[in-house]
Amino acid sequence: MKLTVIGFWGGYPAADGATSAYLLEKDGFSLLIDAGSGSLSKLQKQKDVMALDAVILSHYHHDHVADIGVLQYAWLVHSYLNDREEILPIYGHTEDRDGFEQLTHKCTEGIAYDPDAALTIGPFSITFLETKHPVPCYGMRVTDGEDVIVYTADSAFKEEWYNFAKDADLLITDCNFYEDQDGSGAGHMTSKEGAMIADKANVKELILSHLPQYGDNNRLVNEASHYFSGSIQLAKEDLTWVKSRNF
Repeated sequence: MKLTVIGFWGGYPAADGATSAYLLEKDGFSLLIDAGSGSLSKLQKQKDVMALDAVILSHYHHDHVADIGVLQYAWLVHSYLNDREEILPIYGHTEDRDGFEQLTHKCTEGIAYDPDAALTIGPFSITFLETKHPVPCYGMRVTDGEDVIVYTADSAFKEEWYNFAKDADLLITDCNFYEDQDGSGAGHMTSKEGAMIADKANVKELILSHLPQYGDNNRLVNEASHYFSGSIQLAKEDLTWVKSRNF
């Protein structure tokens, strides 16, 4: 199982950047997790837009879904160019009906997932945890039967993450705030809180993502290292993770 960071900024993309989007690949199957602002442009550096097999969304805030519309247009354009209509499945929850209904277009189909049940998409099995956020949002635990990746999506700290992320090979955590700040009102975590989850859950590697556009982001890693002794990296464009190897 291979993961590539496509976008990692929180709220809005910094110059020449993109907000939350992660490409997951296994045995020729490509799953895009979230599709934030600027992500379609960045994705095409890694993969042809028509090579996507599915998309799954944590929630419907713009910094996680802004490029769904342009992705739909991209598939529509290629349907004309190739003279055939292909349908891209986009998985989302239905607690925001307006957000979910936007997922179906001429060349895309919105498919509802049940947050209380495991979901199989291609080679991936996904379970969900409702996050602590101003709108319904779901973190994901993804496995291919060998490796486990946990993605917190957007969430303030909650102890339920300890069990949900237990023994994961990789934890991608919301890190929109520095240690001395309080992100709970906004529904986000600090460097300390993400690292505490990594430590208590006994994960192998930690990627800090959904980053702030101010301050020195390297400080986030230094702060996290006081609470988690494993591998810690800042999310960055094209960062690729494969079990026991990242570059």
